[in-house]
Amino acid sequence: MVQQESSRSAPEHSGMPALGFGTWQNDDPEQCAESVRNALETGYRHIDTAQVYGNEAAVGEGLAAASVDRDDVFLATKVWIDQLSHDDVLESTETSLDKLGTDYVDLLYVHWPADAYDPEGTLSAFEELREDGRIENIGVSNFEPSHLETAQEVTDAPIFANQVEMHPLLPQRELREYCEDVDIELVAYSPLARGDVFEVDVLTDIADEHGVSAAQVSLAWLRQKGVTAIPKATGTDHIRDNWESLDLTLSDAEIERIDDIDRTDRKVDPGFAPDW
Repeated sequence: MVQQESSRSAPEHSGMPALGFGTWQNDDPEQCAESVRNALETGYRHIDTAQVYGNEAAVGEGLAAASVDRDDVFLATKVWIDQLSHDDVLESTETSLDKLGTDYVDLLYVHWPADAYDPEGTLSAFEELREDGRIENIGVSNFEPSHLETAQEVTDAPIFANQVEMHPLLPQRELREYCEDVDIELVAYSPLARGDVFEVDVLTDIADEHGVSAAQVSLAWLRQKGVTAIPKATGTDHIRDNWESLDLTLSDAEIERIDDIDRTDRKVDPGFAPDW
């Protein structure tokens, strides 16, 4: 089915569309390519993938199949933890670009501050890629303030974004305040708390009051916090439902009700994660 493109567009945070399309666990090549094409035809202009997802080639196929110019898409990928030595960053990024079928990505992340990550060695490679035009922006992921401080000390190039788990059950208040103070964009993965937002009364009550889904409420809450969300989806209905969150504006009272949920329910916490 051909998806009609929406006339709506996402607001931008420093040139990055504030609602993106995540592809984690979208590892069936045909389905991944089709979902990326579908998302772009719906109106998304921010696509997020990673080396470890194993789907960069499929994402590239979806990009090529969509009736959207490459330069109109904000494309991000991430370097996995075993590829973070200086030379491995350079080599693995070239492999990523080949798979994606593009000469550059708009944002390249350090996926985790773990394993082969060395602030000076890793980020100097990112700087080289930026100087060579292979990446537009340097990003990090799953960094706490201490990691961000070190990263900023060892590189002259700006750290553009920090991608972390964030949703109404993990509001990341301190990290959000820190990133705002140092002008680093926050990007929220798992913005629907792996589906748990559908089980929270405050979110479902607000959703019912607006005639929308709890997913849309969660995504609107993030957007109004100045955070870019990258919900994953494969089916047309979910792709479009997430996109329609752009039409929802929550009142200050509703934002406060969500803030008052006051839970710390982290869904992603591997053994190599920082000491949160």
